[in-house]
Amino acid sequence: MNQVSPVQRSLENHPAEFAQTTQRVALVVQYVGTHLHGWQWQPNARTVQGDIEAALRGILGYAPRLSGAGRTDTGVHAAAQVAHFDAPAFIPAHRWAEMLNARLPQDILVRASAQVPAHWHAQFSAQWRRYRYTLYTGQCPNLFVRPFVWHYYHQPLDQARMQAALADLVGGHDMAAFHRARSSKRHSWVDLQAAQCYRRDAFLTVELQAKGFLYGMVRLIMGLLVKVGNGELPTQEFRQIWQQRQRDRVKYSAPAQGLCLLRVGYDPSPFANEVWFDAQPHFYLGAAVA
Repeated sequence: MNQVSPVQRSLENHPAEFAQTTQRVALVVQYVGTHLHGWQWQPNARTVQGDIEAALRGILGYAPRLSGAGRTDTGVHAAAQVAHFDAPAFIPAHRWAEMLNARLPQDILVRASAQVPAHWHAQFSAQWRRYRYTLYTGQCPNLFVRPFVWHYYHQPLDQARMQAALADLVGGHDMAAFHRARSSKRHSWVDLQAAQCYRRDAFLTVELQAKGFLYGMVRLIMGLLVKVGNGELPTQEFRQIWQQRQRDRVKYSAPAQGLCLLRVGYDPSPFANEVWFDAQPHFYLGAAVA
């Protein structure tokens, strides 16, 4: 027998009073995607949206629709995904993070919750999304980073060549070369706002930012970009492939575990910077100290 929560009891005792007063609540959500089948609800698989809506049902007795800023794929992580739902106004918006975390599994966490205007939308109000892809280039495997990186140890990767290839992608371009068949977008035009490649010890990181991305686009770019980094593909040829929309030459999608939805930008943001801006720690393996 399901236990009735205090919130459900209040709604049952005062249905008319609470039914007419609602507020929109925004969430900053972290998740480790290893055992999750992406963001979007699926009937026979664990997803982030499904688990959070189940937690909402346990609190309210019904599940309000949860809308996310982006639909991450199976195995992809998020450091600061953003979502919203409409809730009874008698519950302070900031309390939702604590209430949801008490019911969510270990691999999903709500970092903060806040009230937003009724017209605000996690997806459509977003100005940009930023993704981070992390490669671990050390020869020796490391169990503690394996769930969050692509362990690429076959050949050295040249950061400068990879950054040079990425620089040409910045701006508005037809990205048909990285447009997978399952993409919900009918066109392949993407305005990439930033592209950065940097190294910290054995970790090579790529960050890409745009208002919106094509389905699977970042992983397809990474699958081709490593060929630039290892010298197999000249920078000029990388440019030619995407500029000439040669989709048949983009054959490999980088592993999901290296990809993280780093943050989503709003103007203004409903949350303090420390909640959402850089919530995935950087990996670093310093020299051991005796």
